Amino acid sequence: MLVGMNMTTRSDAAGAVSAGAAVHLTGLRKHYGDVRAVDGIDLTISPGEVVALLGPNGAGKSTTVDMLLGLSTPDAGQATIFGRPPAEAVAAGGVGAMLQEGSLLEDATVGETVAMIASLHRAPMPVATALRRAGIEDLASRRCTKLSGGQKQRVRFAVALVCDPDLLVLDEPTAAMDVGTRRGFWQSMREFTDTGRTVLFATHYLDEAEEFADRVVLMRAGQVVADGTVAQVRSVVSGRILRAVVPGATAEQLRLLAGVTGVELRGDQATVDCADSDAAVRALLAGYPRAHDIEITAVGLEEAFLALTSSEEEASR
Repeated sequence: MLVGMNMTTRSDAAGAVSAGAAVHLTGLRKHYGDVRAVDGIDLTISPGEVVALLGPNGAGKSTTVDMLLGLSTPDAGQATIFGRPPAEAVAAGGVGAMLQEGSLLEDATVGETVAMIASLHRAPMPVATALRRAGIEDLASRRCTKLSGGQKQRVRFAVALVCDPDLLVLDEPTAAMDVGTRRGFWQSMREFTDTGRTVLFATHYLDEAEEFADRVVLMRAGQVVADGTVAQVRSVVSGRILRAVVPGATAEQLRLLAGVTGVELRGDQATVDCADSDAAVRALLAGYPRAHDIEITAVGLEEAFLALTSSEEEASR
């Protein structure tokens, strides 16, 4: 059975609320018939934090984001942004959002689109600044119908930025971006967060969460199952990963070594999950003295993610 972990204590959360939390979700629930899309979420994000919301498809990430932004009404619980109801915070220009399904005006140019959104806010940043920060200055005169998927994502980013928000909410922000564009996007995000703004982003790219988030929140089946820094979430899953070239060994043979809990073998390259890496490496060298290129590493965020989510699946069987 998977036991939920929350690195933030009740007193910490209460302190953050009293100090003016950027995001505060209490008892948030949203059901669609028998489907519990969000099933009782409590989450507090302090001003200036960069938080990654992780989880497999159907975990409830997008539904949570929709309720936070006031696009969907919770069946129970409450969401506030800097102490305000979502609709009030959004109307005041304190929130910028980049949504997965956000559409653009096809006949308008990129510059016209961002300028139109800027005109809806009391104190927007200059349109040229939003275009520059999103890396699309050269696309200002291009019509939205002529944009690639990655370019459309960057325009959505400019639209989210132009209100000069205190909180930026991003749902799968780098979907459809190539590697170079993703790198440029996160460089822009660093510039934004360096000003002390708060960011909540949902992503499937665990490497992005590991590199850019101060904190990760892992969801499964509508609930938070882990919440803390990357190091804290990784520590929930004990063990080490041993990698080595082991000529002549089979996966079945390696699984019999002391301290080993799992084996993946491709050719002679073995990746071994270890409950006791010291015992495993001693047994490996004793049984396979030709083993070489041995490397032992801590469990990464991806391994922790898979272990936590698979545990939930096993618990439901």
